[in-house]
Amino acid sequence: MSHEKAVPSGATTSDVAVVLLAAGAGNRFQAIEHKLLARITATGPTILEQALTRALDASLGPVLVITGALDEKELRTDPALARLLASDRIKVRHNPDWAAGQATSLQVAVTAAAALGADAIVIGLADQPFIDIIAWQQVAQGLGPITVATYDGSRGNPVKLHASVWGLLAESGDEGARILMRERPNLVVEVPCPGSPADIDTVEDLHRWQNN
Repeated sequence: MSHEKAVPSGATTSDVAVVLLAAGAGNRFQAIEHKLLARITATGPTILEQALTRALDASLGPVLVITGALDEKELRTDPALARLLASDRIKVRHNPDWAAGQATSLQVAVTAAAALGADAIVIGLADQPFIDIIAWQQVAQGLGPITVATYDGSRGNPVKLHASVWGLLAESGDEGARILMRERPNLVVEVPCPGSPADIDTVEDLHRWQNN
């Protein structure tokens, strides 16, 4: 598939779709439930619920949740997630090729965003529940064809991709947009952001946050 257009020297858009990548199997999380359905605290939200709530609360465009190892039916077994997913602003899209790497989920996302008429997507990961609402907003307002959040000088999520670069994205593999940012540094604008891009990959990661 091809989404490539002429790459502008600077790109802004009012038609932004938010993308939350939630397709992975989470194999490093050694627990009964999938990590996205694990609770951050005993009575608090699940990892996915908090990540999705913050993406929604940024009040940008439609929110695309890209599923894979877990499908929408499995996500809806959690009552709070079921209520969130009932929102008209959320569109769930399944990636049947999720095991081929994150890049395949990104391809599903850009295809869905194009169908919605979006000019850009702002991408985050569903296992990064501590990304601040302001980070979503500041990256969405970024002026580059690619805008990336930085935290204490290090790049993280979210990342904004203008439609002009969608056709440059890899179609398979685990790197998503990172390989494009390495290959085309002239397209990248960095935006310092608050919050934390920490992801929860293991039960130990989760316990560290619970004990903070």
